[in-house]
Amino acid sequence: MKFLLALIVSLYFVACSNSESFTPPVDETAVLPIVDTTEDSTQEIEGMLRLSGDKVMLGTNDKSFKANERPAMNVVLDYDFYMGIHEVTCGEYAEVAKKAKLKTFGKCENDSLPLTDITYYDAVLYANAKSKLEKRDTVYTYRSALFDEEKHCTNLEGFAFHANVDGYRLPTEAEWVYAATRAWNTKNSWNNSNSEYKLHPVCSIGTDSAGFCDMAGNAMEWVNDWLGLFRDTTVTNYAGAPDGGDMGERIVKGGNYSSSAKELNPYSRGDVYTVTSSTRAEYVGFRLAFGSIPDALWMNDDGASTSNIVTSLVGSEAIKNLIGTFNAKLTFRNDVSGNIAYLDYSNGTLSVKEITKGINAYHPEISPDGEWVAFSTGYEGINGTSSVYVQSLDSEIPSEPIKLNVKSAAIPRWRVLGNGDTVIVYVNDAGNNKDEATFKSNSTWQVKFTDGKFGTPQKLFDGAYHGGISEDQSLAVSGARILRARVAKKDVIWYDSAQACNVSLSQDGTKRTAFLDFAGKPGKEFVGETYATHQRVFIADSTGKLIQSIKAPSGYTFDHTEWATNGDKSVVVATLTNANGAHTKIAIVNPEDSSTTEIVESEELWHPSLWLKEVQKTIPSTEDSTENDTTFHLDPDSAGVYYNTSGNYVAVQWRYKMEMLWQYMNTANVVVLGSSRAMFAVNPLYFNKPFFVLNLANSENTKYGSKYIFHNYVVPHFKKLKYIIISMDLDRWYHDNDYNFFYSKYKNFPGYIYDENHNFWIDGIPQDLLDMTFESLGQESYAQKFRPARGFQKSASKGWEQENVPIKRDSMWYSKNSTVYYKNYDLLVDIIKEAAEHNITVIGVEFPQSPAFKTTGCYAQFGLQRSQMPQLFEEINNISKTYPNFMFVDENKMGDHDYPEEMAQDAGHLSTDGATKMSIRLDSLLRTLE
Repeated sequence: MKFLLALIVSLYFVACSNSESFTPPVDETAVLPIVDTTEDSTQEIEGMLRLSGDKVMLGTNDKSFKANERPAMNVVLDYDFYMGIHEVTCGEYAEVAKKAKLKTFGKCENDSLPLTDITYYDAVLYANAKSKLEKRDTVYTYRSALFDEEKHCTNLEGFAFHANVDGYRLPTEAEWVYAATRAWNTKNSWNNSNSEYKLHPVCSIGTDSAGFCDMAGNAMEWVNDWLGLFRDTTVTNYAGAPDGGDMGERIVKGGNYSSSAKELNPYSRGDVYTVTSSTRAEYVGFRLAFGSIPDALWMNDDGASTSNIVTSLVGSEAIKNLIGTFNAKLTFRNDVSGNIAYLDYSNGTLSVKEITKGINAYHPEISPDGEWVAFSTGYEGINGTSSVYVQSLDSEIPSEPIKLNVKSAAIPRWRVLGNGDTVIVYVNDAGNNKDEATFKSNSTWQVKFTDGKFGTPQKLFDGAYHGGISEDQSLAVSGARILRARVAKKDVIWYDSAQACNVSLSQDGTKRTAFLDFAGKPGKEFVGETYATHQRVFIADSTGKLIQSIKAPSGYTFDHTEWATNGDKSVVVATLTNANGAHTKIAIVNPEDSSTTEIVESEELWHPSLWLKEVQKTIPSTEDSTENDTTFHLDPDSAGVYYNTSGNYVAVQWRYKMEMLWQYMNTANVVVLGSSRAMFAVNPLYFNKPFFVLNLANSENTKYGSKYIFHNYVVPHFKKLKYIIISMDLDRWYHDNDYNFFYSKYKNFPGYIYDENHNFWIDGIPQDLLDMTFESLGQESYAQKFRPARGFQKSASKGWEQENVPIKRDSMWYSKNSTVYYKNYDLLVDIIKEAAEHNITVIGVEFPQSPAFKTTGCYAQFGLQRSQMPQLFEEINNISKTYPNFMFVDENKMGDHDYPEEMAQDAGHLSTDGATKMSIRLDSLLRTLE
């Protein structure tokens, strides 16, 4: 029998000193899940319930929810699957870890507590281990794993999820919501009204009517999906977004023990801070699902559903190991969608972006400056009319493709001329070049491209030489049946007129030509054995003489070969074709050691082109010699490397703060330190001369982190420094020293250790440190956020959350243990004392929080009793009696501040509008001190 479950529950909410009952709004457009009480729901796998798929609604149309939680989207699950009755416990993890030799970390108070404080990767490794123990296939594959000092997995290179495999895995968001909303009941949950702000044993509050425990509250839970946007549509077997975008965002569900009953709902998808695969929190755990997902569909942010996922098999670090730099971009044709796609390896979080939608595009190539991609509608070996387009790769400023207005143009290749002009070389027809007359009836052209506009096309010579032109224009090549060359203005045929194709001329000065053949006589004689068509990449010198051959990996042949060079290192990029003729992988072929490394995988990939940023070579003077060179040379694998792909959003924020630290150390006379409250509240651009402000505040930062940066970097190197503005964050003084990026996490990033080992460069900053930091791995989205405003981060105005102000910690924590509070107090005094020794004034700012806290017994988001605050404020103000260089500025005023709703990002942070007011106010304060 089936019946509809109305998603209406009555909740009891208690936070600090107030209590009220609450009924969440009902979305009338919701397609509610159906409860199946037949025998299909009986338990068949220990600790799991079997669910028969049906309809479920993700998200809501309620405009009070976040943008990525709207609109409501219907999902049809047309398969059965299993879901864990409760979260994985500490005891269950320990048992599997012992048998499967998994990493162990931390200790639980008892084995019945949910395992928390784990990364997404920790969870999937457990799922794989459980599958292996039961002799099942694993749902997740990867090439290598990276662990931090606490043994948590922070990166799985080449990570891929295989939806069609029958094994243990994390549930998709749709599966999780389907299970949760069968009997959603927050009244039967551990939340901040009854949890005492701590975890409780699983199922200790009982099961819901569907048989599950703790779907709401207790531990927040990882799900399998990348975070993407919803659409007002219906998707069958929805498995999330294809990737996590530029920030690599994941999804967590269900709230936790510190959430209010009002905050617990099936729509929420995130946490207080950005959620990525390597983040972890003391309240985030997971439960397992089991079973394959037939015909899984992923949906892009533009609403297009696809079963075709492009997976990067290597990370940015592996690319650097292969070619010596992060500054690389791969572009290719996704033959399933018909679009040109690209990957930017300088971005620590790899995200495949598709452009050229609506144009059937081939042969992409990225411009020398890395900002544009050119492509054509025709491709090698096919006669007929073709068009060439250029499109910007700037994801922040989407552009329409720019068409070259000529009758026909194909296979564009970029060049920079001796006079500095950037041009595109193309042919008017890329068809079969075997017939002499036909080949010479076509021609090779070039056209200038600058400021997003084409110039006037200029004919170079007869013959469709689309394989490339050498830098000195003395050699051009072409291959679409035979290997033709134009040597010193004379047309010749190489490779003994045997069939050849996919010809590419290197642009590194060596004039090497790479090509594929059809197992012809010249190739067999050169390698001394028989081989299959396209099984080998051949390389010829500037005269056409064969000098090298590289064999494809077992089970594959090559296609679509293209040289890539940065002027120092040259490789060949190619597709790999399987026995069925599908181009399923892209690989880098290294002529130096004849190795082939697979880098991308999907259903059908064509025409890869790898852009490498050109190396700027320094020509040593004749007076210099290696023997007499005493210059200190920085280690390129360590210097300025403050981030890698194992880092979360906190690490990548610090990476850009470090870049700006080195950039502005000789200029800034005001430095901002502290937490995200200061990062969002102090905008350096609103301070006028003589003040030059640098914002080094960072998410999750505490007094421990601020002292580390201040003592080791700011004091030694900011010679013009006069003022420190530091966020007080009194309600966050419950954090001990282990909640601090510079406690242990920083050791995962070699730049900090390198600085530490060189005494933080107190004797002088190496000349190239800033440049190496600037060129190091990062995330473009954060670069665009921080660089324009010197570390300040913009944010939208969403209000103070006054209707449901979040209280994330027991307000009594100070009374129960004040020791850690005074550790933070002492750290503040240490900073002030050191500042006094260098004539630096410290301004401690208590940034405004939601006025709604006045209606509770809590001072702020993370507790403290309001009744205690007069005493604590007096202690803070008294610091200035001992250290006159300290000033306490209370902009919160116990909630009676003058920052209205439209100036707030959330209950604990100002928005950009609020930051404007705050920054102008602080600027005025500094002027009174001057």
